[in-house]
This record gives sequence, structure tokens and C-alpha cells, in this order.
Amino acid sequence: MRLGDVANEGAQRYGKPLHGVRVLALEQMAAMPFATQLLARLGADVVKVEHPVHGESGRAASPSIADPAGRTVGATFLRSNFGKRSVGIDIRSDAGRELVLRLAPRFDVFAENFKAGTLDRLGLGYDAVSAVHPGMVYVSVSGFGADAGEYGDWPAYASIVEAMSGIYDFMRRPDERPRPNPVGALGDISTALFSVIGVLAALRHRDATGLGQRIDVAMYDATVAMTDIVANFQSLGWERQPSPPPYLIASFKARDGYFVMQMVREHQFERLAELLGKPEWKTDPRFADRTGWDAHNDDVIRPAIEAWAASLTKREAAAVLSEAGLAVGPVHEAAELVADPHLAQRSMLVEMDRPTGDGPPVLVPGNPIKMSRVAEGPETRVPWVGEHTAEVLGQELGSTADELARLRQDGVIT
Repeated sequence: MRLGDVANEGAQRYGKPLHGVRVLALEQMAAMPFATQLLARLGADVVKVEHPVHGESGRAASPSIADPAGRTVGATFLRSNFGKRSVGIDIRSDAGRELVLRLAPRFDVFAENFKAGTLDRLGLGYDAVSAVHPGMVYVSVSGFGADAGEYGDWPAYASIVEAMSGIYDFMRRPDERPRPNPVGALGDISTALFSVIGVLAALRHRDATGLGQRIDVAMYDATVAMTDIVANFQSLGWERQPSPPPYLIASFKARDGYFVMQMVREHQFERLAELLGKPEWKTDPRFADRTGWDAHNDDVIRPAIEAWAASLTKREAAAVLSEAGLAVGPVHEAAELVADPHLAQRSMLVEMDRPTGDGPPVLVPGNPIKMSRVAEGPETRVPWVGEHTAEVLGQELGSTADELARLRQDGVIT
């Protein structure tokens, strides 16, 4: 789907569910920007406040493109800032702080993910914002929460809270080192999703009571919730993933690459044995229980599967095995992923042209939430630093051209 396209043409156009909800976001990097982008895709008006010169830190990430002014726009920023407007304000200046506090009563949600306590010290914490807007839903994301105890002063990225959740060690084989970020930003995205849930719940609560409140989401908490097997299995006697595990998750080679199969039920093993022409496996004592599947994968199961799949593409092998009731999928390379017709059909990759006009478009994941009565899109590109400063301050605060010029000259805005 290209920017500006409207997908889901069959959906009835009743307006986006969050139309009318306004979000003032003092955000950076990944967790909160992903959350507010999702709110924007559901219809919220998101105004992003960032540094007036270089923008928020996600713009400096690699790889990157250049904006029309030649400034860096990094991949982290590109992934999480569609559908927003950017206002460049130096919140560390007194004049900048006053601008944010003047803007706050015009919005429903105040979203921030600075290190815990940072905005309190700058005079933009919950107490300061709720004093000018008692009905504000104020959502904070930090590594360890507002009352973070011994971790209160620790900076955190996704890999840090993922490590502390125990999942790196739980999934590590005894002869392996922990591998950080095995699936991208799990700690960021999980935190973003819980933040959105909190915002929606708080808006519903305000509808019923008229009361605003603060939502405090810790990345550590969110990641522990997503990696629930660590604490749960430990309480049942497993300190880490058993080796061999009581099921089979493994990759297998086909003619053009690999596919992955996960087998957890006895009837699936029986179907695999029949498909491969190995009915004797069903009574083989080595496979008397599920632990035998992984224990004898390398010497028995994998050679048989790979001999069968040698003449098939990974997609063909996955299709045959799936038809037999096994859970299988091809291991996509990056080029195969972006060309997958399934993702195109579901508008799950949005194309943004490079400002320079050369090179392939930048691809950003679309909205996974598909609604039968709400049309999807259109998407709008990420904003350049301070692109909407004059527009927002003029519309919301009535700032005149002379006032804006003075603020720019003082370095307060861009």
C-alpha cells in the first residue's frame, strides 16, 4: 500500500474509532512512538513535540535516509511516526515548557517515555500537566516505572529488559551465550501495546467519571508479561527450557532454502510418519514420548524430512505439510518477505517515497488491526523536524507570526 491509498475498500466508512481524540506526545525512539502511531492509525490526532534542531533520538538511528533539508531520518523513526505532526520545541527552556503547558489543555492524552523522573524535573510531569488539565490522560513509559525502586536510575532499551525478563537464559542451550534482541524490539513493542490498552481504558474511565489519571507502564513489566513462561515454568520446576524439550521446533532444508516446523501433538507425529513413508516410527520406542522427537531429530527425523523435501521448494514443502495438519512455514529472506502477496493483500507494508526521489521506497509495517466497519488508511508520511510548528501553535494558541519569529530567534522553536 502506498501513502495516501485507502485499503479495506469493503469496509463501511463510519469514521475512525478514535476520531476526536488528541494526543500530545513527548516521545523518543521506539516504545511510545509505536504506541502513538497505532493511536493515529485508529484516528487520533497526534502532535509530536521534539527537539527543534535535531528532533528526537530515533531520527539518528541507522540505516537512514535524508529529509528535504538533508537531516538524518533513521529507521527507528521511520517505523513509528506515520500519521503525526511535528512541533519543534525546546522543552528544557522555560519558554518551551510554558508552550507545552499552554498546549496541554487542548489535548486528551499526554504521552511521554523519558527516563523516570525526567519530566518531573523539567516541570512537565503528571502533577504539572494535571494542574492545567485535570482531565488529562497522562501515559508514561520508562524502563522500570515511576516507582522503580533499585532500578530507578537505570537507563533501559528493549534488550536490557528482555535480558532481565529471563527469556534469554531460559531459551539458551547450555553451550550457548545469550543472544540479545533475537526478534527485534520485543521490549518496545510489547510496552507500546500495553500503553495503548491503558490509554483506551483510561479514556473510557474518563467518559464515565470525568476524571483523568496517570498510566505508568514499565518496559520491564511489559516484557515479563510477554515472556510469561519464564516465571510460570520456573514455578512448575523448569528453570530453563528443557533439553531436549517435550516437543519439536526445528528448521529443515528444502531445495531453495529452509522451512520451520513446530510439532507438539502425537497425532501430528503420526501424520508426519505416514507422509514420509515411515509408519514404523509410530511404534519405535525412541519416540515413545515427545522428548524423543527433539532427541532424535538430528539422526532420524531431519534426514528423512530433508530427503523428502530435497526436490521441493520451501514453500511447496510447507504447503504439503500444512495440508497434512502440521504447523509449518517457509523461512523468508528479506526480499521474499517484502514480495509476499499475503502482506500486499492485507496492506501490511506501506511504501513511503524517499524525499530525494531516487532509490526504492521505504517500507513500514501497516496496521495489523483490521476492522469490518472502518476503512483502513490513508497513511501519511513521517513528519520532518518541526514541520508543523507554526500550524499547531497558530491554530491551538493563536500565536502570531511575530511571536513565532521571536521564539525561533531565541531557539525555543523551529
